Parts: sequence; structure tokens; C-alpha cells
Amino acid sequence: MLVVGFPAQAFGTNCYVVASAPGEQCVVIDPGIGVLDQLDAVLAEHRLHPAAVMLSHGHLDHTFSVAPVCGARGITAWIHPADRELLADPAKALSVDLSAMFGGRLPYTEPDDVAELTDGAVLELAGLQITVDHAPGHTGGSVMFRMPGAEDEPLCFSGDVLFRDSIGRTDLPGGSMARMTESLRDKVLTLADETVVLPGHGPTTTIGRERARNPFLQDLQAVADAPRRGL
Repeated sequence: MLVVGFPAQAFGTNCYVVASAPGEQCVVIDPGIGVLDQLDAVLAEHRLHPAAVMLSHGHLDHTFSVAPVCGARGITAWIHPADRELLADPAKALSVDLSAMFGGRLPYTEPDDVAELTDGAVLELAGLQITVDHAPGHTGGSVMFRMPGAEDEPLCFSGDVLFRDSIGRTDLPGGSMARMTESLRDKVLTLADETVVLPGHGPTTTIGRERARNPFLQDLQAVADAPRRGL
């Protein structure tokens, strides 16, 4: 499997390109602000042909380039229905300060071809098997994408659900700490320790590392372990 990640020009958002091998079709995950030139360079270097764009959620820093990436190649953008309206009007999920930064309503349209993700769906795209986990909290439509990896190390593209040593913020419109807690408990902590986490921002990590060190997971893990300790 080939996985190439690089940061967008704004907000440090990670854009990922995933393929079964060089010279094959690929999926693009979260094409953010100012990624087009770097994305084209990655595609050319590895002789890849995008088959779809996968969006972990609808925030502008993850979706900004989705329309030109899809439009130039006639491919589908996949997003959870709870965040679909943000493709046409991403300002709905911005704070007052961020809306002011971008000058109010943005001149933005969703791609011509949009498909909706559902929890538990297993998609066969570009020779890849992609499992969708709906994990709301950062936004109502936040998802994680899981794929088999090399050497028995499954991959999880966690979007803004889970970061190294942290989690996604829940104070923007559509966010909910209660729902984030449920997602961390039911979708994150249930993954195997060897799962490699490729987050929407920051460095790669593993579920095992985060289970042991991430302060947002430690209390949840303690509760999960309590019955085994007889408490």
C-alpha cells in the first residue's frame, strides 16, 4: 500500500493520497487550502489516478479544494450527510472570528457529484477496502476511515476526531463534547493498539500510544477497564 501525506498551506491540515501501489488508482482524503500544486506533484511522482475524494468532515480547512480536485477529473466526493450542507456553505460551521477572517459568506459550491457516507459502510474504491466509522462530536458528520495496512498494522484516518495527545475541538457550530465522548468510547477505544492513526492535523500516532498517553482517552479507558479490575 502507498500512503502519502502532506500539510495544506493553511491550518496545517493533512491531505492524504492512498493507493494500493504506484501507478494505480487512488483516493484523496481531505484536500484543504492550497493543496492543488502539491497534490498534482504527488500524483505525477507516483503515477496515480484519483478515483474519489473522501472527506472526514465538512470544515473548510478539509474541503476547500474538493470541487476543483473532483471537477478536473470527473470524480465523486464522499461526505457524511450531516455535514453535506457545509460543502455548499462552509461558513455555517465557522465561529464568528473565523467567519470574519474569511469575510462572511464564501463564494463556494459543492462538487457536481457527491455521495453520502453511512456508518459501518465498507467501500471498494481504487482497489482499496475502506470502512466508514461515523464519529460525531467535532462536527455532526465527522467520520473516520479505516483500511487494512501492511504488516498487520491497520490504518485509521481519524480526521479531527483524534490527534496525537489530543482530540478535535467541540466548540464550533455542530460540535458536541457529549457526542465526542461517545465517539471516543465506542469508535476509538475499540480499535486495536497496533492501529496506525493518520490524523487531520499533526503527526501520525497509534491507538496504543493514545490509549496510554492521551489525557482525553485515559479517563475513558479507566472506566472501560473497571469491570475487569472488579471495581
